[in-house]
Amino acid sequence: MTEKLSSELKQRFLDVEENLKVVREEVAEAAVKSGRVPEDITLLAATKTVPVEVINHGIALGIDHIGENKVQELCDKFDSYDLSKCELQFIGHLQTNKVKYLVGRVSMIQSVDQEKLAKEISRLSVKRNLTTDLLIEVNIGHESNKSGVLPENLYELTHTIASFPGLRIRGLMAIPPAGAPKQETMNYFLQMHQYFIDIKSKKIDNVSMDFLSMGMSADYSQAILAGANMVRVGTALFGPRNYNK
Repeated sequence: MTEKLSSELKQRFLDVEENLKVVREEVAEAAVKSGRVPEDITLLAATKTVPVEVINHGIALGIDHIGENKVQELCDKFDSYDLSKCELQFIGHLQTNKVKYLVGRVSMIQSVDQEKLAKEISRLSVKRNLTTDLLIEVNIGHESNKSGVLPENLYELTHTIASFPGLRIRGLMAIPPAGAPKQETMNYFLQMHQYFIDIKSKKIDNVSMDFLSMGMSADYSQAILAGANMVRVGTALFGPRNYNK
């Protein structure tokens, strides 16, 4: 069993090495096409269901941002991550009662979409004498089954959260509707970029708009071409996820 596991891990390590080369090349190409340099784009490895050994191998290869979707999984892995040269972020839907497990452990929470959630992050950040960076998640496709603030409420929520102590709004995050045609997806990305630019131009106190996080394994090149400067890539790096493990 040990030999089999070792063999499986070796293969996954090799796969990550090859996949990372491809993703980096495609990120660099899209960055140049968008009038920027590769260093302008932050590659965040989405590590849901990925074993810590594989994650740490990716970090050893130079991955310096990782993101988890599930609070429990993050907590289970936390003591084993090699975070000496890597930032850990939370990128999934977050319930208010789970905030206590993240404040002080992650460098950024990418999925803030409600005043109530922001208040709890603020309360715990102040209590722990910390400042927590966050992104506001936008439901750009107006999907009823998806989290995120609706675009028409984005400016109001941004102003509200910006006034809370212990928080810094660092930008926006979005996930366009899955399976949408390529041009439709690009239109969603372009809309997000416009919101990003508009909010940045307002120069709101405590709002820096440093990151526009959008684009995943299937569409990260598109997202970069539309203006994203952070992409969240999982499957393209680590292979298909096995949810039965």
